[in-house]
Amino acid sequence: MKCQYCEKPATFHITELTEPSGPKIMHLCEEHARGFLQKESDSPVASVTNALAKQLQLGQSKKELAELDQKECPVCGISFFEFRNTGRLGCPYDYSFFEADLVPLLRNIHDAVEHVGKRPRRLAASADSQAEMIQLRREMEEAVELEDYERASEIRDELKRMERELSIPASDDDDASSSEGENQS
Repeated sequence: MKCQYCEKPATFHITELTEPSGPKIMHLCEEHARGFLQKESDSPVASVTNALAKQLQLGQSKKELAELDQKECPVCGISFFEFRNTGRLGCPYDYSFFEADLVPLLRNIHDAVEHVGKRPRRLAASADSQAEMIQLRREMEEAVELEDYERASEIRDELKRMERELSIPASDDDDASSSEGENQS
């Protein structure tokens, strides 16, 4: 379908329900959609179009989005394209690596960029140590593929050591259950 104002393909299809005569349907290219969504007016449509313009972030061109989709985390290997399709990041380091691209998205969705709410009781490993462990697992897989089993076993032992250091026993629940067991004897 073509834009109503030019010969470019219509990539935005907007339906206005403000007319008493019925819905007004518009088919616009990116350029004309930007103009339509950015125009200032006192109509009730203005607030909706401003929200839509904010959410769509019309500042990103198709070329910029294609470049962003190619960006890949050096730790876990997830691309921004994979994130956009699945809605999930691959590792904690992704928040740092894709930070500039995630902040506007998080602001649009949550109106904030910091977590406010419940957190797990046990202490989670730091993002750096988790990223290092992911990198080590990747190196271990590569060593196995290259049949360098000595190196793979060294990496496995290093991973086990890191996991032992990061594991913290739950103190509240274990103490309560062990004292109950002693009282029953």
